[in-house]
Amino acid sequence: MFKATPFRLPALVCSLTLAFTASALAKEKIDFMFPAPVDGKLTMEMNRIIKTFNDSQQDVEVRGIFTGNYDTTKIKAESAQKAGQPPALVIMSANFTTDLALKKEILPMDEILKYGNLKANDFLEQNFWPAMWKNAQVMGETYAIPFQNSTPILYYNKTLFAKAGITQPPQTWAELRADALKLTSKDQGQWGIMLPSTNDDYGGWILSALVRANGGNYFNDTWPGEVYYNSPTTIGALRFWQNLIYQDHVMPSGVLNAKQISAAFFSGKLGMAMLSTGALGFMRENSKDFELGVAMLPAKEQRAVPIGGASLVSFKGISEAQKKAAWEFLNYLVSPKISGEWSRFTGYFSPRKATYDTPEMKTYLANDPRAAIALKQLQYAHPWYATYETVAVRKAMENQLAAVVNDPKVTPESAARAAQEQADTIMKPYVDSTALAPVK
Repeated sequence: MFKATPFRLPALVCSLTLAFTASALAKEKIDFMFPAPVDGKLTMEMNRIIKTFNDSQQDVEVRGIFTGNYDTTKIKAESAQKAGQPPALVIMSANFTTDLALKKEILPMDEILKYGNLKANDFLEQNFWPAMWKNAQVMGETYAIPFQNSTPILYYNKTLFAKAGITQPPQTWAELRADALKLTSKDQGQWGIMLPSTNDDYGGWILSALVRANGGNYFNDTWPGEVYYNSPTTIGALRFWQNLIYQDHVMPSGVLNAKQISAAFFSGKLGMAMLSTGALGFMRENSKDFELGVAMLPAKEQRAVPIGGASLVSFKGISEAQKKAAWEFLNYLVSPKISGEWSRFTGYFSPRKATYDTPEMKTYLANDPRAAIALKQLQYAHPWYATYETVAVRKAMENQLAAVVNDPKVTPESAARAAQEQADTIMKPYVDSTALAPVK
């Protein structure tokens, strides 16, 4: 006799409920690439921010991928895209935005911000300092949202200043030279000033600041096919740099990197250094044996600094679901709360204006006014150089800068001319593509 199997309704309902719940709670996974100078404290802090976001909601799961410096971040993001695994969000050097947009590798930010309440241009211009706009936009369209920003500033050892009878930081190039002479002591192995001259963007960044302070332009900020390497103001900036080494003997010869400079500074054997505001947290933490001073860069013809730091970009090839998830995480990262936390931890200034209205940020600036120097410099800020093939064009000059600081026989004129010729060759495909076709 056939015996029917009992129908276990509660068990079936439970199974279906669990399956539905698991499906409903499945998070959209996205890759987020971020740079840091070393895989240390900054990486740990960013991983904490990512974890806090992942734990705070049920829709998005962010996988953080540490990618080294800005140049390697660009390479790794492009490689991931070519491999069919484009990152949904990347903290990318702000001056790479133009080149990435020209190559059609990144999305216009309207593709991400359509899941918010504002168009990308409106979101940018209503919430962020105007000095950051140009590096975030290409031909008037927003391709990036600022995240961590900096300007070069002058760090100085107040204790050494007092011993040398210097009462305030230099305001002009002439004062900087005079102060550096007073601070230099061969007997004590003490240098007056150091400037980074590496070809990882630091050298070009500092040189562009000097060119602008000398009254000139380093590049065309409205068209990405022109640089002014062979201009009198660039030659003058190169000569000023070379003279500090070989005429005034207030700076060691050769290419100097940020680690060498900060090590000399922390040892009490360096009076002044031009470095990023993004290093403020590091400089503050390690200047234990003397009083740390921070000042705006000195002027020659005018005060001027380039914007630095990084923006958030999204690579082409991500799904609509990933675009929505990217918006959720982007909106979290640039919120006044998180932007403020990152600024206070790193030393970068927050590009989000509302950050400085929070109680935490007001207290922070009240306790350490040095952190406000970068904000004060924004009135003198100009865009970070951005061209077609930015990295190669940048290195055309940085390699010549290395020659200038390594050999007094290399003239600023010859270095500038060689850099210009190489840069023009690199940019020629883009220049040619924008020229009108000849009439036949």
